[in-house]
Amino acid sequence: MSHTGTRPATAPSRLAGPRMTGRQKLVLVLLLGAQFMIAVDFSILNVALPAVGQGLGFPLAHLQWIATSFALAAAGFTLLFGRVADLVGRKRLFTGGMAVLGLASALGGIATSPEVLLTARVLQGLATAAVTPAGLALLTTAFREGPLRERALGLNGALMSAGFTAGAVLGGLLTDLLSWRWAFFVNVPVAALVVALAPSVITDSRPAVRPKLDVPGAAAVTGGLLLLVYGLTRAGESGWTAPATLTSLLAGAALLGAFLIVEKRSAEPLVPVRILRRRNVIWGNAAGLIAFLTETSLVFLLTLYLQEVLGYSPLATGLAFGVLGVGTVTGGMLGGRAVGRFGNRRTLVLGGVVQAAATLSLVALGTSGGWIALLLAATFAGGVGNMLVIVGFMVTATSGLPDEEQGLATGLATMTQQVGITMGIPVMSAVVTARTGAATGPDAVLSGVSAAVLVNAVLVLAGAVLARALLGRPDARSRAGRAGG
Repeated sequence: MSHTGTRPATAPSRLAGPRMTGRQKLVLVLLLGAQFMIAVDFSILNVALPAVGQGLGFPLAHLQWIATSFALAAAGFTLLFGRVADLVGRKRLFTGGMAVLGLASALGGIATSPEVLLTARVLQGLATAAVTPAGLALLTTAFREGPLRERALGLNGALMSAGFTAGAVLGGLLTDLLSWRWAFFVNVPVAALVVALAPSVITDSRPAVRPKLDVPGAAAVTGGLLLLVYGLTRAGESGWTAPATLTSLLAGAALLGAFLIVEKRSAEPLVPVRILRRRNVIWGNAAGLIAFLTETSLVFLLTLYLQEVLGYSPLATGLAFGVLGVGTVTGGMLGGRAVGRFGNRRTLVLGGVVQAAATLSLVALGTSGGWIALLLAATFAGGVGNMLVIVGFMVTATSGLPDEEQGLATGLATMTQQVGITMGIPVMSAVVTARTGAATGPDAVLSGVSAAVLVNAVLVLAGAVLARALLGRPDARSRAGRAGG
């Protein structure tokens, strides 16, 4: 198909269509609602941690494990569950995961001891590891490769990123107005509604031939990811040179290396080597990793700035991030159109440049309250850019693969997302600590935050450069898919 000859004639029709069917709209609402709820869970307890600690007697030094226990399970088991979804059926795993999420949330809401709460958070993390890749695979198989899938993935990315921001706002509101327990209870009716509607609304998808589960590969990758996430968490807590940090990171890297060796020799690998050789899968996920690492850690850095430098309350801090949420939703709405018009690579580069420029401007923040205007403008623009990258990443990492491998592709993409979210805060926390040393006070915190923001901007720009250099141009099949919808 020649673009030169057809583009003027097809441009108006692409703006008008193709259109989603009524059933596709129902599927989209159900799946996006579930993904939004999961994204909210990542951050809803962050603002409420001090209140949770007081309510259950958590020592201050151990409060971070409320978030870490969730992240360990979510990141560590995502790739495994992405493959399990292909084996047992995506709808079955999605619905079962949502049921577990609802029950775990109820358990967290009634918890009377730290042990019960941490058990609930681990179960929530496991449910997230099951629901997210299964839901994404159901989404990508419900919409054929082209404009409709790009639009659906754009909305999915926007709502997931907005959910991360909304979690901070909702957590502050619920804790101030009711109790931290409602940060758990709010999930229960949503999960129940999804479980009730999913069997009749969602059409299942699974491979025609059901392969065996690669148990050695699953054990190696799950153990490696658990140790990697644990090591990154300890790095933010105890430093990068602490024995526990180094041991965990090295052991995790060794297991991930062993995983690659196992996959090359396995007759039915968890991750076929041919997929790992695909440029769009490898470098698309690399761009996504940087996008999630930088934006979620920037929220952490700006939380330090707003509370420790400007003196904002947790609730006011959460509300300030509402502008970032608007930016991410805007970027998600534009992302699918940008991919359709410019292609995956250009969308990734454009979004990365916008995010890097917006982040770099935050180096100028000072100690007076008037700097909030710059923060709001920059977070809005950065949110738009970040979502362009995320939509470009999701389309890139799942394109050109048959339906039977979509669970694997979305499992890899989800793992990238969750590892990026987990990595960001320890890395940026280490930069802040290295810059401030033993100094305290608003000026010291501002100095550390500024240094970390600069590192953050450089990472975003590096990701854009890598995407420009290493992601190939879309092949003829991808272009035809986008043109045909």
